[in-house]
Order: sequence, then structure tokens, then C-alpha cells
Amino acid sequence: MIGGGPISQKYADKIGADGYSQNAVEAVKLAKRLLNIA
Repeated sequence: MIGGGPISQKYADKIGADGYSQNAVEAVKLAKRLLNIA
């Protein structure tokens, strides 16, 4: 799981990241979905 200002969804896809988020709030939501605890 990666993200933040300098990272793009395209780059996350290219390196095979499990998830991408633009900010910390969305990262928490994504982590919960990935862990099935949302």
C-alpha cells in the first residue's frame, strides 16, 4: 500500500502495490477494506 503527493495510481499499478491512496484519511479506509474490517 502506497500513496501521497508524489505517488500516482499509475505508479502503484506499475509496481504491483496492494493499494493506493492520495491521503492518510483515504489510506485508513483502504486499509480497513483490504483487511475486511470496514
